[in-house]
Amino acid sequence: GRLTFLPGNQTVDLPSINFMKRHGTVFLNAYTNSPICCPSRAAMWSGLFTHITESWNNFKGLDPDYVTWMDLMEKHGYHTQKFGKLDFTSGHHSVSNRVEAWTRDVNFLLRQEGRPMVKLTGHRKQFRVMETDWQNTDKAVNWIKEEAVNFTQPFVLYLGLNLPHPYPSPYAGENFGSSTFLTSLYWLEKVNYEAIKIPKWSPLSEMHPVDYYSSYTKNCTGEFTKEEVRNIRAFYYAMCAETDAMLGEIISALRDTGLLGKTIVIFTADHGELAMEHRQFYKMSMYEGSSHIPLLVMGPGLREQHQIPNVVSLVDIYPTMLDIARIPVPQNLSGYSLIPLLREKAESKASSRGPRPSWVLSEFHGCNVNSSVYMLRTGKWKYITYLDGSSVLPQLFDLTADPDELTNLAIKFPITVHSLDKILRSIVNYPKVSSSVREYNKQQFISWKQSLGQNYSSVIANLRWHQDWLKDQKKYENAIDEWL
Repeated sequence: GRLTFLPGNQTVDLPSINFMKRHGTVFLNAYTNSPICCPSRAAMWSGLFTHITESWNNFKGLDPDYVTWMDLMEKHGYHTQKFGKLDFTSGHHSVSNRVEAWTRDVNFLLRQEGRPMVKLTGHRKQFRVMETDWQNTDKAVNWIKEEAVNFTQPFVLYLGLNLPHPYPSPYAGENFGSSTFLTSLYWLEKVNYEAIKIPKWSPLSEMHPVDYYSSYTKNCTGEFTKEEVRNIRAFYYAMCAETDAMLGEIISALRDTGLLGKTIVIFTADHGELAMEHRQFYKMSMYEGSSHIPLLVMGPGLREQHQIPNVVSLVDIYPTMLDIARIPVPQNLSGYSLIPLLREKAESKASSRGPRPSWVLSEFHGCNVNSSVYMLRTGKWKYITYLDGSSVLPQLFDLTADPDELTNLAIKFPITVHSLDKILRSIVNYPKVSSSVREYNKQQFISWKQSLGQNYSSVIANLRWHQDWLKDQKKYENAIDEWL
């Protein structure tokens, strides 16, 4: 997200993003409602917070027959088309993913990921690294040029990319289950190595207990050289550059067909990438690298070269799409239309539900974090609380003074914590939600265990954490029995 709006982004050239900034609006403070693929996409497609849809992890998203904004637009005469990654009912992620999410309440520490790596692929001029994403982009381009251009009714096209997501590495050998930041020299040469900021490497003893668990399960507690960290970040930025090129293909196809001037284009993401900030990679965290996402919008009648500081989130996409299509917006949504913020003259009448709130909510209930997490962002503050609000120390960051989120002010400002917690509890009874997630995790694990019968011990030993598990199998099996 920060790459798209920080004026100081000299790390990588993103020409298509820059085109959208010149001809449209960039949201400076857009957040995911859950920093992981399926729950986040479930929020975007439903317009509802995670605790309402109960999309707890990458395996449990929306019901398959859920009515999304696209379904409603189709019902109202829009031609609709989807290409690429959807992942809002279930991500069909591995059994490992599921079991890791369910057993996060167990009192053990097991590495679930291999150590993050980088890898160069192909030849110097290789442009298409993520072939599946390029194929989906080609499909979208062809659809615009061959179908959309002939429609008399309006259309809505969705293209879901996997990039700039790290790739899974082979599930065997030394780097079993690790994630690889993969690119070619073509993209890597677009990254300015000198401009890459190396994050502060906190001593393990100073880490928040939940961060420590995340860092351990993501295999980042060991030593990493500055060069390794810089490379991981550089390869990630190179992957962002490749993503930007795919956005460019869509913009070009709209321009070539004469549709660009009458089409609204929205670019956003389901989550970010920590890329070794806070001794972590991946997402599953409320830190800015993981939860702060890009959101750019351009189109007829919308502001150009404009920056919007209001906090917004993915649940706002649903009412925005309906607003664009002039379809009545359901009253039960968690999100608010972005159209008043995007129009030349902001409408004086806010939605019938009253004005947009001054906060956004994000929550996380999946793997690599041993507690449900809730984040409230409002003004300069980011408030993060865990589980029931009392068993684990909360975090409070002043993002204006401390954009890298290195100083937890929760103890220093108890009154601020109290007032932010009060707002959070008025939105969601979070201790109750945490407790139902714990119950869900246990029930799911029990039915999975029962389905395996005699094979349970060998199956669980061979999940992604097997190298740790096999060191003391009995101890870990006992920890699970104790939990159950």
